[in-house]
Amino acid sequence: MTTIEICCGSYEDCLAAYKGGAERVELNCALHLGGLTPSVGSLIKSKQDTNLKIITMVRPRSAGFCYSKEDIEVMLMDAKILLENGADGIAFGFLNNDGTIDIANTKKMIDVIRLYPNKEVVFHRAFDCTKDPYAAIETCIELGIDRILTSGLQAKAVDGIELIKDLMLKYGEKIEILAGSGINNTNAKKFIEDSNVKQIHSSCKDWKIDNTTTMNGVSYAYHLENDYEVVSEEKVRQLIQGI
Repeated sequence: MTTIEICCGSYEDCLAAYKGGAERVELNCALHLGGLTPSVGSLIKSKQDTNLKIITMVRPRSAGFCYSKEDIEVMLMDAKILLENGADGIAFGFLNNDGTIDIANTKKMIDVIRLYPNKEVVFHRAFDCTKDPYAAIETCIELGIDRILTSGLQAKAVDGIELIKDLMLKYGEKIEILAGSGINNTNAKKFIEDSNVKQIHSSCKDWKIDNTTTMNGVSYAYHLENDYEVVSEEKVRQLIQGI
């Protein structure tokens, strides 16, 4: 059986994922920046109104994953607050400047998460910015991380499928491997068959219009002039039914 995780950027997205039949989501905000730490309100409302397992992102800024002392202090505090308000796990990633895993700060985050019973430790796609994926996954296993999210060190998982397949073969019994980026209802079935993964991560993305995005020569657009991304309930349903 394949586990489907939907990448959500809001409470509204979580509702769409839930109505579409999903059982697990990764909750963020600012998906156009790669996903940042969500609001506590979006987590609380999503837990109140669904029975989803919710993994919350902890990422304080855009760009990479080599953080300042101040960033790390905020991340550890955010993780604690999110876990105390119902998060079922935390997705995070700490790297050194040379593309190796920052072991010391990864241990700090794991220690925070393990203070709470039955919470999941997820190393997100910072993994795809490591210089040696085999050394990185072995470090994750040694540290006791439950799951990694990866596109196989490529922009899209379909392009990184050979590495994902090899990681599954070598390490799939020691750590969960969640494949994500570019996997959707049109290619998921074949990807699963070709890669042997047991878990996939998908945004099931659609777009909504907000006409106040661009007005009077002032624009807050990041895609087209007046739209923003959302999870499509129908694409979630199609994805789940199609695998």
